[in-house]
Amino acid sequence: MEIDAVKAARVRVLALDVDGVLTDNGIWIGPIAGERVELKRFDIQDGLGLVLLRTAGIPVIWLSGRRSEATAMRAEELQVDELLQVPGPRKLEALGELCERRRVAWEEIAYVGDDLADLQVMRRVGLPIAVANAVPEIRAVADCVSTAMGGHGAVREVVESLLKARGVWPEMLERYFTERAKRDA
Repeated sequence: MEIDAVKAARVRVLALDVDGVLTDNGIWIGPIAGERVELKRFDIQDGLGLVLLRTAGIPVIWLSGRRSEATAMRAEELQVDELLQVPGPRKLEALGELCERRRVAWEEIAYVGDDLADLQVMRRVGLPIAVANAVPEIRAVADCVSTAMGGHGAVREVVESLLKARGVWPEMLERYFTERAKRDA
């Protein structure tokens, strides 16, 4: 996957759908000790990609079309800048409010989506990206499509491609390892 260098240079925020992008669209629901429990599978490589993006100073926003405690827990663990959990039809409005609050133009947002609830957002942002398993309508409006499927390293691929297009991939790796070594010493 190659991202246009001019569009990559404009990106000030990476926004991600959750189910189908950060997960494989699977949800496990069942009772444990009489309580309803929901579990999701997140890819560890995606998590490291988001850490590298944060090292580059690019905020990460998760924009989910449904509320989930599992999503909130993973977002907190990864120190995601903002988690917006709104009904799918409100995604565009919620991201618009974020743009105003953060003083970010639509053209400065890269968004990764996979399903119809992402369509309005994908049509509006400066860099729309689809995961490999996205529905045809999402793939049609995307500037590029990952080779990895959602929940299986697609976000890591997007982050790496974005940082390479910006010409900072080797620098971010070096900074990550240096900062990690200092923290772990």
